[in-house]
Amino acid sequence: MDLQTLELSGQAPARASIVMLHGLGADGTDFLPMADEMDLAAVGPVRWLFPRAPVRPVTINGGYPMRAWYDIRGTELVNREDATGLRETFAAVHALIEREVARGVPAARIVLAGFSQGCAITLGAGLRCPLKLAGLAGLSGYLPLADTTAAERLPANATTPVFMAHGLRDGIVPLARGESSRDALLALGMSVQWQAYPMEHSVCIEEVQALRQWLLKVLA
Repeated sequence: MDLQTLELSGQAPARASIVMLHGLGADGTDFLPMADEMDLAAVGPVRWLFPRAPVRPVTINGGYPMRAWYDIRGTELVNREDATGLRETFAAVHALIEREVARGVPAARIVLAGFSQGCAITLGAGLRCPLKLAGLAGLSGYLPLADTTAAERLPANATTPVFMAHGLRDGIVPLARGESSRDALLALGMSVQWQAYPMEHSVCIEEVQALRQWLLKVLA
C-alpha cells in the first residue's frame, strides 16, 4: 500500500520529521493548521508528513466508502478487529518511515503521531517498528491488537516515550478505552505521558500546547 502524503516543510533540510495520521473519514489536511502554528524552531527544521488513508467500505457506517486506515466492524472496538487491515497499514507506515530515513532524517528524529484511528495505527505500528523512533503520540485513540502486542512488539521501541491525550467526554472512543490502553503500555514498561481534558472526540488548545512541549523534549 503506497500512501498519498502531503508535506509541510521549510526550504532548509529537515532535521526531524513528524508523521501525523488522521482519523476515520477525515483527510491528511485536517492537522495542517495545527502543524503550521506549532513553533518547533528550537529543534531545527521539521518536516510534517500527512498521509491519506485509502478509501474503503466501513462496516459501522453501513459499508459507506470513506478514508479509513482499517475497517471498524462494531462499536465495541475490540471484538472483531480488522487485523488484516491494521497490519497492512502498519506495513505502509513502516515504509513511509523508511523513506524518511532514506531522505536523510534518522529514525531517532522521527515522531509518529495520530488522532483516533490514526492513534491506533501510531501505537500498533510504532511498537512493531524495527527502527528506533523519537516518540509516539496518540490522541483520542486506543491500542489495537492489544492481546498480541506483547508478543509482536520489537525491542527497538521498547523504551520509546509515548504521549497520550483523551477527552473526558469522548463518546466515540470512550475514556476507559484510552485509559486501558495507557495501562497496557505501562505494563509493558513504557514511559507514558497521559493527559485528559474536558472535551469530546476532538482536540483542544491545551492539548496542542502539551503536545508541543513533549515534542520539544523528545526531539531536543
